[in-house]
Amino acid sequence: MALPFCLAFAFPPLVVWSAGQGGLWTLFPIGVIFGVLPIVDLAAGTPHPGEPEADDAAAFRAITWLWVPVHAAFTAWATRLAASGALSGMERVGLIASVGAVAGAVGITFAHELIHRSPRFERLLGDVLLALVTYPHFAVEHVFGHHRRVATPDDPATSRLGEGFWGFLPRALAGSLRHAWKLRPDRMRMYAVSTTLLYASVWSAWGAAGVGFFLAQSAVAVLLLEAINYVEHYGLVRRQLSPGSYEPVRPWHSWDSGHRVSNWVLINLARHADHHCSAARPFATLRLLPEAPRLPAGYGTMVVIALVPAAWRRVMAPRVAAARLLRRRPE
Repeated sequence: MALPFCLAFAFPPLVVWSAGQGGLWTLFPIGVIFGVLPIVDLAAGTPHPGEPEADDAAAFRAITWLWVPVHAAFTAWATRLAASGALSGMERVGLIASVGAVAGAVGITFAHELIHRSPRFERLLGDVLLALVTYPHFAVEHVFGHHRRVATPDDPATSRLGEGFWGFLPRALAGSLRHAWKLRPDRMRMYAVSTTLLYASVWSAWGAAGVGFFLAQSAVAVLLLEAINYVEHYGLVRRQLSPGSYEPVRPWHSWDSGHRVSNWVLINLARHADHHCSAARPFATLRLLPEAPRLPAGYGTMVVIALVPAAWRRVMAPRVAAARLLRRRPE
């Protein structure tokens, strides 16, 4: 059933409503994403491992397509509002945080699904979503870099045991950009041109205030994306078979989370082990793999914990130790 995966479409109207209330209400969507959803996740429970929630039908594909115009219109509305001068400084900050959180949690997640699809049209839609958060090179680095190097020292998107998020972040940002230029320089030059044209268009329509808002909401979205990257493979490593050669990717090289509600919002992104074992598998058919290590909570909760390195290490140290034992499973 496709309907639960439409839950993400509730967030743009929520941001619009909260902006209309003004004041501290502009931060209300943040409270929903990182406060209400984790509580609902705990109440809703998790499905049994190995059971996909849906078949790969046209309805599920349509959900990812439909998000693109919704997100584009949502971003344009927010940029226009931020540039209008109608908001106070605090309300502007609230709008940046809320729009960026929706873009990072939902928009980039939908982009992630689209850039993995075979039809060029769908990959183009993914590019559009990534352009709206000023992170187009993710389409190159993630597909051609991260999926090949995951859980190795060569992957900037794999967080290392003991590495705090705030140390991981600059390494991930710089490393992913550098690798993307090495992997597809022609495509990266195209992205540089398209990004310049996009910012020129924002400047033409809404001036410096619009550009400032667009850049700020992009920064929040990218911060959230990299926080999710940090969570997804923390401390997990593939065995090196010879210099530069590693064992194949296995379920125990990614952290899974089976919490229903956050997986509906994130179109099964947290069924991450199956995604890395079968990158072409559409989101609706991703399974919870019993061999994969499990996070103790959904992504919303884990991202908040990750922002406090000491708390993260206390929560994850024993779990990483247990997960690393899975490396000893026979092939």
